[in-house]
Amino acid sequence: MVKHLPPVIKQLLTLRNPEAWPSPPIERLHGVFARTLNEAKQLNAETGWLVLSTCTLLTTNRPSAMGHLYRFATRSDPCSAETRRNLEDAINRAAIMREAALKSVIFVGVPRTILSLASLREAVEDDVYAALRKHVIRDAKPQNIEATIERGMALWKSIYEPHAVKLYNKLGDLHPDFIAFVIQAYGTILSPLPRGQLEQGNLTRALGSVVAIATLRAEGRVGPQLTSHVFGLLKARYEKDLNEEDKFLPSDEGTEWVIRKVDEIVDAVTAAQDTLARGKL
Repeated sequence: MVKHLPPVIKQLLTLRNPEAWPSPPIERLHGVFARTLNEAKQLNAETGWLVLSTCTLLTTNRPSAMGHLYRFATRSDPCSAETRRNLEDAINRAAIMREAALKSVIFVGVPRTILSLASLREAVEDDVYAALRKHVIRDAKPQNIEATIERGMALWKSIYEPHAVKLYNKLGDLHPDFIAFVIQAYGTILSPLPRGQLEQGNLTRALGSVVAIATLRAEGRVGPQLTSHVFGLLKARYEKDLNEEDKFLPSDEGTEWVIRKVDEIVDAVTAAQDTLARGKL
């Protein structure tokens, strides 16, 4: 068993910026949260705001900012624990953030998701954490795999039609197991959970597309994939039994708003990073 890293390897791992980016100054962070949330309230899109903010911070690799977002979303004064609005609201918002972060793993991978979920866990109060779901509901079993694949295919078609079959075959040509993995991931993670709002933190079809847009827009340089998921959000307007927010988000206005708010948060949280980079030139 290897118990310790060789000194040379240990030193090597300190190079090339192994640590996540720190949170930007709290005043700047609260400023962009306040501006974007105020717009969201006017548009009745507060859940969309919480989802896109969570995914943007996760993708820009600011895990410490995740705790600041949770406190901002659940308190009248983010710096004072005594100003938390109420327990039920805090549980709901924590569950939504946790679910949005989980769905982000499809687009930006496991490492950043772990860091952000860990930061959120540290920020969540004990009474809130005690009320969050602990049991697994996404474990693969012989009796649920067919339903999972059906959900994945249904979401795939919902996002990519009329090009769903062509894209399915294209990805299958890249690697025979790749498209099978994608469909299973869509069915397991990205698609709404079958029990709808009975499931804690469940995100609707439209909010799942908000996750995709926020992560891909914040990630940058993945234009084709971003475009596909922008179409995916626009097509979510055709889902059944939409609430008012899910009618707004897939509209032309709503989709534009999502993209612009992601950009606004990215610009705010990366300003110090850009300044540092220019200083090294």
